[in-house]
Amino acid sequence: SGKDISRTTTVIMTTAGPNKGIIQLEDGWEKEIKEKAIDRLEDMLNGGMESGSTSMFGPKEYVGIYTTCYDMCTQRSPYNWSRELYNKHGDTIEQYLTSNVLPALRDKTGQGGTILLGEIQHRWTNHQIMNKWLKKFFTYLDRYYVKHHCLPTLAQAGLRSFRNNIYDEMKRDTTEAILALINDEREGEIIDNTLVKSIVELYESMGMGSLDAYNSDLEEPLLNSTREFYAKKRQEWIDTDSTPDYLIKAEQALNQESKRVADYLNQASESKLLKVCEDEILEKVEQVLLEKEGSGCRVLLANDKEEDLQRMFRLFSRLENGLNPMASIVQEFIDSMGNECINRREARLDSGEKDKNDDPKFVKSLISLHDKYLGVVKTDFSGHSLFQKALKDAFVEVVNKNVGQFTNAELMSTFCDRVLKSGGEKLSESEVEDNLDKIVQLFSYLTNKDLFAEIYRNQLAKRLLNQRSASNDAEKVMIAKLKMQCGTHFTSKMEGMLGDLAVGSEQRSEFEKRMRQFDSNLDFSVQVLTTGFWPTYKSPEVSLAPEMSRCMDVFREWHDNQHQKRKLTWMFSLGNASVRANFGKKYYDLQVTTLQAVALNAFNDEKKMSFEELAERLNLEDSILKPLMHSLSCGKYKVIKKSSGGNKISKTDIFVANEKFSCNMRKIRISMASLDASHNTKRVEEDRSIAIEAAIVRIMKARKTLQHQQLIAEVLSQLAFFKPNPRVIKRRIEALIDREYLERSSENTNVYNYLA
Repeated sequence: SGKDISRTTTVIMTTAGPNKGIIQLEDGWEKEIKEKAIDRLEDMLNGGMESGSTSMFGPKEYVGIYTTCYDMCTQRSPYNWSRELYNKHGDTIEQYLTSNVLPALRDKTGQGGTILLGEIQHRWTNHQIMNKWLKKFFTYLDRYYVKHHCLPTLAQAGLRSFRNNIYDEMKRDTTEAILALINDEREGEIIDNTLVKSIVELYESMGMGSLDAYNSDLEEPLLNSTREFYAKKRQEWIDTDSTPDYLIKAEQALNQESKRVADYLNQASESKLLKVCEDEILEKVEQVLLEKEGSGCRVLLANDKEEDLQRMFRLFSRLENGLNPMASIVQEFIDSMGNECINRREARLDSGEKDKNDDPKFVKSLISLHDKYLGVVKTDFSGHSLFQKALKDAFVEVVNKNVGQFTNAELMSTFCDRVLKSGGEKLSESEVEDNLDKIVQLFSYLTNKDLFAEIYRNQLAKRLLNQRSASNDAEKVMIAKLKMQCGTHFTSKMEGMLGDLAVGSEQRSEFEKRMRQFDSNLDFSVQVLTTGFWPTYKSPEVSLAPEMSRCMDVFREWHDNQHQKRKLTWMFSLGNASVRANFGKKYYDLQVTTLQAVALNAFNDEKKMSFEELAERLNLEDSILKPLMHSLSCGKYKVIKKSSGGNKISKTDIFVANEKFSCNMRKIRISMASLDASHNTKRVEEDRSIAIEAAIVRIMKARKTLQHQQLIAEVLSQLAFFKPNPRVIKRRIEALIDREYLERSSENTNVYNYLA
């Protein structure tokens, strides 16, 4: 057979011949089994024979002993010695353990952990050899007698004997020796892992098929010892180390404990052992580590210590709710950084910088801040939901904190305008999309999204109508991003505006064919817009030049034939014109609005006109004529000369064409201040009132009866684009009661009923 006889199965056929004599118990035991097997086995073990040695018992010797046992067990009663042999098997093991093994172990107690563990390892190995051979000799007992009498098997009986006679007496000393070695290893010393592993296996075997002995006799003391060890280490480290250094040591300790389990402990101990370590070196000092002066979480964030932050996240994520305090600090830190951006803007305004709705420096600082900490959340904190929420909550706080005359919604919309209009930011296509992505991320934190939409729609209209949009594709991309964020309802009007222009180009080409049949000096075209999609504009009834009026009549006639049920309203404030202007021997092409073109036309033939005469001739109110004449006489290109100096238009001013006007460029764009505000606040408020009332009716229709506070809470949860003050909601509830959509309950005035 091979080197290990324990792995071979020997089947022996024996037959009792008719002349075979009866074997008496004493003869069989003393002369055969004890003398030839047990005494010799004990001598070999005491002499240091190794397990698996082929010279312990040869096949002939083994078969002889086995046959004797077999015969003694198969003789007819009263000569069947099965019970006696079973008992002698147990007595033999017990006798050997108490007379040989136990004294040897007692001698080694007190001589040092390794010596004691080495001896018990040796004795445990010997016992396993003894148990194996006795089981082989008495195999027949296991097969029949043990089974029929429901007794412990020979192997189990051998283990129990070792447990009762050796293990129970020595386990306290061996456990202390193992714990001492483990603590030595924790302090950096090298120990004999194989020795410890073999003793751990002994503890596992003593559970007789379970881990009860291991758990109570080794694991539990180990956990207590570990707690004491790391409690001391925690105090040492916290007193001397910075947070990053402490966490490096903590992580190393946890990794070493995992390795320790893999090297020589039972795998089931890993989670318990690590839990004790985490409690001692992490949980009990988490807040201290996070807030440690000069090296806590805020300092790591401020100094961009990525590796340290990642380690901090890894370690505290092991604790139940361990990331919550860390996420709170991250939120406070991002909030403080955002407030710094706001404070810098406030300082600029306080120092005298003009407050405008265009502050790219401020918006870029918010984008940069968000970009940075979005990266931190993704890479350092593995995109964990707690830190995503911390980032969101911090930016909701920052983005909705307005400074100066203009809201952040308006500053962000104007930044989009700079990116999307020609002559604004000089960016490549990919840079444009990148900027739009980032501004939409900021937009997602706005509570007043409807205000942003109103301002953005007005600026989009200006870009589209003044042909100032740098790219139609970029406009569509931005609207698609807003749609993704807020839904179709949010962007339907913007999409309608782009749709109008697409349809309008086809109509213009058809109308051009009609204009070719009409004899005119003007190159005249019209853009038809759908009233519901576009912002509302001031529409002064200006007195046009006769040639312009004739062209309009031609278009009206053509349009009425095409669309009989549509009503046309002319918006002269939105039109534009190219005017050929002659000053002396030079001529210029002036790019102006329709109103500017009509005003310039009035000054042909060197006419002088007073403000009052001009107002009467053009049929314009002062509020419109003043910014109109300011653009022509006080701006960068002074094509009209006024009688008074200064940059203000007075009713006593007299105007005349500026014959001395000169410019290096032939083509000049003369801009004019908008007659309309960037957004209609009143309209936004009206839309909000409608949205609040619609939400109230929707909720009450479904619920029929609801308390005041519940109704307020549900309305707030349904409004996605703005967050109204509860008082505003209360006013809308009162209005709906007046209009008999709701009523107060007769039993409780704090409860509302829906009226169908």
